[in-house]
Amino acid sequence: MASEAQVKHYLAHWFQLGKQVLLPKRQQKLCPSQIFAGNTYSREFESYWQYISAAGADCYLEGAGQTIRQLLSPEWEVVKCTRCQMPCPVAISRDTSSACLCVDLPSWPNTKLPSPRVAIDNQIYLARIQQRLARSSYD
Repeated sequence: MASEAQVKHYLAHWFQLGKQVLLPKRQQKLCPSQIFAGNTYSREFESYWQYISAAGADCYLEGAGQTIRQLLSPEWEVVKCTRCQMPCPVAISRDTSSACLCVDLPSWPNTKLPSPRVAIDNQIYLARIQQRLARSSYD
């Protein structure tokens, strides 16, 4: 079963590549303009997540065949695509096939561009660089 954190992670990655969450009954398409605020998800992303969670059965990521509610059920998990390393939903039961959303992106994976990412804590990241520099100065 995909956890709420994994589904949010999945959405955040695909939002960075321009995919939108579709709500056909409401004739809406959602994609936050800002996904991260420092080392966490932005308020806009979190507000979209609350809206998407409430409409879970009626919405899905553009190009996907599963609703957000289905992804949060025990029948699905989110794993890395073997082609592009992006989060990809996979049915746990063997009788359902699923493909990564990268199949409809014409120039993906593109190793010349930075890959979509999760939020990072700059303080921890900079502290690690500082530690490596301190170690290398002793060598």
